[in-house]
Amino acid sequence: MLIGTENRETQNYLRAVEFKHPRWIPCRIWMPPATWGKYGRDLEKIVENHPRITFIGRDLINDPIYQRGNFTDAWGCVWRNLVEGMAGLVVGHPLEDWQTLEDFQPPDPLKFNRIGKPWNCEEIKRSIEKDKKEGRLAMGYCDHGFMFQILYDLRGFENLMVDIATDDPRLQYLINIVLNHNQRLTDKWLELGVELMAFGDDLGNQDRLAISPHHWRQYLKPCYKQMYSKCREKGIHVYMHSDGHILEIIPDLIECGVTIINPQIGANSLGRLVKTCKEKVCVDLDLDRQLLPFFTPQQIEDHVKKAIETLGSEKGGLMLFVDCEPVVPLKNIAAICDAFEKHCF
Repeated sequence: MLIGTENRETQNYLRAVEFKHPRWIPCRIWMPPATWGKYGRDLEKIVENHPRITFIGRDLINDPIYQRGNFTDAWGCVWRNLVEGMAGLVVGHPLEDWQTLEDFQPPDPLKFNRIGKPWNCEEIKRSIEKDKKEGRLAMGYCDHGFMFQILYDLRGFENLMVDIATDDPRLQYLINIVLNHNQRLTDKWLELGVELMAFGDDLGNQDRLAISPHHWRQYLKPCYKQMYSKCREKGIHVYMHSDGHILEIIPDLIECGVTIINPQIGANSLGRLVKTCKEKVCVDLDLDRQLLPFFTPQQIEDHVKKAIETLGSEKGGLMLFVDCEPVVPLKNIAAICDAFEKHCF
């Protein structure tokens, strides 16, 4: 799917995804608004000194999920945030009692997104056309936590676990509501001509899936397969992020149509990711965020180098991603940037 554009970054990104010998390893650093706010101008200087690295997260400062206090989203879920600039948690579940299901109405995905931002089709269409004209990859997306997470946000985590364990028939009815919502949104993105669809759903705990692989295949795999296969039928790449341990189902996700997987190295281990993913799917590797606050700069460089040497290939199939929360020292953020510059380009 190498598109007709002179944009070197876009071409190289697609070469990495499609195992067509990229010239460098694409790399990104995510930092929530709290990190940008904590380090201010000192962080800006690091960003300015590393123009080849993509930095993201700063623009979420006005997202209500990252603002201190309570917030009710478009699904009726109540979020609580105690720390300004960090994502809050859902504490109010509109379907905690199944009796409310009969009158439940999901939001219209073509009017508002989950945080209530209006969906402006004409504006989005112009943005897609501009991206294509200027050689950027036109990307569509579903809100983070679009399937599994929204189910436990609606029901409450313990309730959802009981629903799954007891095969409650009302669960499939709810899944169909959520799936139809997401499919409408995905279909609209495809209609508007995006070239990549991005999805995020945190499926794993530290050392295993949140639910058994059997139940994941029963309840969730058909949803991903329905959505992702539509993208692949149109030649659109499918990016999927998932926090936690997901090793057992990565082959299933590839079967569903995922072409770029974003797993965490700490929860899945580098060696097992090599066996499961190498030269089978492009890996946007999430480096070990649990150790980043404690690594020395040399350990950070060694970590980056080992990931590249072990999972990388001249053919491509590797990208690098780092999540820098406010607990990561500024010197370590600089060390990550230096390691990327030294080993990715």
